[in-house]
Amino acid sequence: MPPKQQRGAATVQKVLNAALDLAAAEGPGALTMTALISRTGVSSGSLYHHFGSVDGLAAALYARCMANLLDALVGALEPEATAREGIRAFVRAYLAFTRDRRSEAYFIHASSHAGYLPAHAGRIAAEKRPRMERIAAWLRPFVESGELVALPDPLTEMLVVGPVAETSRRWLAGDPAVDLETAAELLPDRVWNSLRR
Repeated sequence: MPPKQQRGAATVQKVLNAALDLAAAEGPGALTMTALISRTGVSSGSLYHHFGSVDGLAAALYARCMANLLDALVGALEPEATAREGIRAFVRAYLAFTRDRRSEAYFIHASSHAGYLPAHAGRIAAEKRPRMERIAAWLRPFVESGELVALPDPLTEMLVVGPVAETSRRWLAGDPAVDLETAAELLPDRVWNSLRR
């Protein structure tokens, strides 16, 4: 990569890191160009050049956080040889990501209904698509063999992700009744039972 591109990529990561820290400390609504200029020393021209707008910056951060989550899930799923252990590993990996990378998990969940997402859906989908395809490719042989129930992909996703996403959302919101360690013990087999044929 030429030096100018390297500097540009470094600037993007610096701004995204600062944006994640700011969102974690003060909420996603605190993301403003003024706040990020103050935190990073990056000029407004550079911010607009790389992201176009505050919404573009938030979408880029969301895409990065989502890609990191999906990478963790793919990394947990693919080494497993059985459907049961793969589904269990997937559930545990989601909960571990929430615990260990709280700022990123918080930004994902806090942004799930954000107004900027539809306008940047293409960029976000480009980050998600190859990772979701790997998850679907891992599941496919188990569906074809009859070990996993055959459902449309979005419904399979709801059965796997729904329980852990809601558990994570409540934990991130500070619900005292939700404990991630307990969830990691109890949810994997229950999610597995919802998917096995």
